[in-house]
Amino acid sequence: MRKGEVTKQHIINKSAELFNQKGYAGCSISEIMDATGLKKGGIYRFFSSKDEIALESFAYAVEMVGEHFTRAMEGNKTAIEKIISLFDVYADVVHHPPLRGGCPLLNTAVESDDTHPFLREQALAAMNGFLATIQSILSEGIENKELRPDIDRTSLASFIFANLEGSIMASKLEGDNQHVAFGKEHLFTYLRTLRIQN
Repeated sequence: MRKGEVTKQHIINKSAELFNQKGYAGCSISEIMDATGLKKGGIYRFFSSKDEIALESFAYAVEMVGEHFTRAMEGNKTAIEKIISLFDVYADVVHHPPLRGGCPLLNTAVESDDTHPFLREQALAAMNGFLATIQSILSEGIENKELRPDIDRTSLASFIFANLEGSIMASKLEGDNQHVAFGKEHLFTYLRTLRIQN
C-alpha cells in the first residue's frame, strides 16, 4: 500500500472504533483527529465529510467482523456447528469483542434507525447479507440431509440473527457474557430438534 492508502486506512480503522463506541452523533471530527494524530486538513484530504468517514468506517467494521465469523466457522463440518460457532465470536463481548464497542451492526442499526438514513441503508444491507449467509448454511444442512427439508429458512435465519444480536445487547448492557452463553446454549438445543433422525 502506498503512503496515502495507509493513512486513509488508518483513519478508517480508528474511526470505526470511535463510531462503534460513541456512535455517529457522539463522535466529533476533533476526536477523530486525536485518535489518528492527524490535523483536520489531513483527514479531509481523504474524505469529503464526516458522513463519508462514517460510511467507510462502517463498511470496514462489518468486513472485519465478517472475517471473524468466517474464521469461527472454519473446521466445523455441520450446519449446526457452523451456526453455533457464530456465537463464539462474541463469547467475551464484554471484554474482548472483535471491535471495541460491541457489534457494529447492532450499534449502527439502533442509532441510525430514525436519524441517519444513509447509515441505516448500510446497516440494512449488512443485516440482509448476514441473513443470507445464515440461510445459505441452513440450505447446506438441508442438502446434506442433516436438517429437515421442511424448515422455513427465512424465518429460522431471522430467529438466529435476533437471538445473537439480542444476546450481545443484553451482555453488553449488563456487563456479563452470560446472555451470549445462554443464547448459544438454547439455540443449540433447539437446532438439534430440527435434525433428521437416522
